[in-house]
Amino acid sequence: MIKQRLQMAVCIVGFGMLCACGFHLRQSAALPAPMQQRVYLNVAGGGELPRELAGALNSRKIEVLDTSTPGAAELDVNAQFRTDILTSTGFARVGEYAVRYHAVFSLKDEQGNVVIPQQGIDLSHEFTFDPFQAVGTAAQTEVIQRDLVREMSDAIMRRLEAIGRKGTLVAPANEDESSSIPAVPSSAPAAASS
Repeated sequence: MIKQRLQMAVCIVGFGMLCACGFHLRQSAALPAPMQQRVYLNVAGGGELPRELAGALNSRKIEVLDTSTPGAAELDVNAQFRTDILTSTGFARVGEYAVRYHAVFSLKDEQGNVVIPQQGIDLSHEFTFDPFQAVGTAAQTEVIQRDLVREMSDAIMRRLEAIGRKGTLVAPANEDESSSIPAVPSSAPAAASS
């Protein structure tokens, strides 16, 4: 009996402290007005980006259309991967690589008017190549690309939410976000795919 009362008191005190500090659950920020109900998602390249973006929009109760439909906004996205050599060691061996992911997006309203001009976002992840562990490079590059796709989807949604909060057009901008993926030694990557 005393144990139950003590647990109840701890819960009440904890709840009171959360209320006192101004804690509240995070809610989804509003997206730009034209895409509040339904949107046609037109994605070129980008691997699994269409699926990630569709999931993010569906979680905000926005209907994602497979085809362009009158009366629906259109979110156009063009994305591509690129792999760059950063450094090379002695004897012409590659030491470090970077997997880069670039996306450009724009939004048109239901009448086809550009509501958000083209916005560019760049993400990258660097990793080292160990010539003595040449197995698994393609698999690691795929994992990095999957992580970059998730990060790109989040970055696009954050940009749309920022524009939705302001309620006005935002001038075109480039966003350079470094990947939060920890660097893991690996072998040289295969050609990047999109």
